[in-house]
Amino acid sequence: MAETFFEAHGLTKKFGGLTAVKDVSFTIGREEIVGLIGPNGAGKTTLIRCILGILRSDSGKVLFKGKDITRKRSWEVVQLGIAGTFQVVKPFRRLPIIANVMVGCLSPRARKRGEWVKRCEVKARDALEFVGISDMALEPASVLSHGDLKRLEVARAISTEPELLILDEPFGGLSPAETELMAKSIRRLHKGGRFGRLHSEGPAMLIIEHKLSELMKIVDRVVVLNFGEVISQGTPAEISKDPKVIEAYTGKEVLIA
Repeated sequence: MAETFFEAHGLTKKFGGLTAVKDVSFTIGREEIVGLIGPNGAGKTTLIRCILGILRSDSGKVLFKGKDITRKRSWEVVQLGIAGTFQVVKPFRRLPIIANVMVGCLSPRARKRGEWVKRCEVKARDALEFVGISDMALEPASVLSHGDLKRLEVARAISTEPELLILDEPFGGLSPAETELMAKSIRRLHKGGRFGRLHSEGPAMLIIEHKLSELMKIVDRVVVLNFGEVISQGTPAEISKDPKVIEAYTGKEVLIA
């Protein structure tokens, strides 16, 4: 198994009398893509917001490369090498698309790790080229379709040079053709293709997704949440036949192809 460099231990988050995340523990190896699935309301988005420092967990720990980052703020988490995208995309709609990406390029981490480019604009354009929307770089973000907004969100995240990339429903609302394009970009990025150049290793990934048939094609392992708790962990094949997972969904076997 790939070396573990991310660990969540006993994460719990409550909102009043509601426990959204309860004693969640899992790991991600440096070379892994891990899927995070579960029915609506299972606590997936709350969990990643705790990891990213947007929400503060009530108990538990998050370790990244052996360092406790549980109480780090969101911008500190990014500087340490974890970036995320979100289901609801919120770009700077009046700014040019390339300017949306340049914000991420200006972070101290990106400037330090991106020494192969001398100008932020060049790096931002390369990120847009990687996700396939560089031809629209000077257009305002408001003109983008839903699928293109998803790609912009990925470009903004990867411009910070993350070692762990967390994607919240990257296929949500996309057509079959757009979904396939996004899946190819994710696979290429993970294998080390970054901004048109080839690196020795791409980022590890944690992906939340409801399109299970597409997700299962690209992940190494799957973590399943239901009512805020982990009910199963394993390979896509193992998860698809787990009775607890089947019961949590529709009573039918989870599709993996």
